[in-house]
Amino acid sequence: MVRRHELTDAQWQKIEPLLPVNGNPGGQWADHRRVINGVLFRARTGVPWPDLPERYGPWQTLYERHRRWSADGTWQQILAELQIEAGATDPDGQLAKAIEEETRQRTQEWAVNIDSTSCRAHQHAAGARHRPPRDFPQKGGGARVEADGREALGRSRGGLTSKVHLLSDDRARPLTWQTSPGQRGDSLMFVPVLEGLRIRRRGPGRPRGRPDRVRGDKAYSSRGNRPYLRGRGIKATIAQPDDQRAKRRRKGRAGGRPPAFDQTQYRRRSAVERCVNKWKQFRAVATRYDKRDYIFNGTLTVTAVVIWLRDIIQEPSEAP
Repeated sequence: MVRRHELTDAQWQKIEPLLPVNGNPGGQWADHRRVINGVLFRARTGVPWPDLPERYGPWQTLYERHRRWSADGTWQQILAELQIEAGATDPDGQLAKAIEEETRQRTQEWAVNIDSTSCRAHQHAAGARHRPPRDFPQKGGGARVEADGREALGRSRGGLTSKVHLLSDDRARPLTWQTSPGQRGDSLMFVPVLEGLRIRRRGPGRPRGRPDRVRGDKAYSSRGNRPYLRGRGIKATIAQPDDQRAKRRRKGRAGGRPPAFDQTQYRRRSAVERCVNKWKQFRAVATRYDKRDYIFNGTLTVTAVVIWLRDIIQEPSEAP
């Protein structure tokens, strides 16, 4: 029987081939499905690891598996394979009925939406050691120290917070993201987030990293961001703040023409807001409990996997 917050049989069949298999004799993986269901239960409810139900087995096994896969990129590899699967098939299950419809879909531009969201950090998320873990320094784990905060934790109006800067597609699915201390501005992370966009293709070919259009709110309207998009040949649908408009008007002709802005395209930016709403249904995302940044990114990744699975596989109760 499938319980709440656990993978359904169809979802499990989709990700089972993507999971690591047992190697040489010796240490053997515990049941992957039971462990993943326990990790998802913790992500959805936000309970401390020792308080997980006994049906998922020892909580140390679940925590170590989640920590290991967060450090070595296993969660990220699963998400990348699901993105390839969704790009190679029709996620709606509605195939084109005419050649004209197929041609229209192929020529449709690829647009992404950028935004950020703040995640309040629980008191348990503070106090990580300055020394990185001994077992995973070479696999992406370890301490993260920056000028404005450690482990992507910082002080803002809401207290101790982390900020997630994300890109989503028009189906409200997370494509890529980066974490930062909560007080860092959105505009500073515009270029790093776009540079991190790498959607792999099925078969040969480099990953796709240049969308046709980027949509963003007023926080991303700056001198540096618009020339960056023009240099890469990416269309910009970014709202302009009132102070920038007034400054251009004061200069008269020297202020130049206002940047192009498509109101119809801007309305579609709501997809990233819906993506954030889906993400924050998981309480371990809405409130950060992880001390290490790479473990928190692992929590973001495993919940993103669930979002993509629910979009690719529509259960009978979810079908229209």
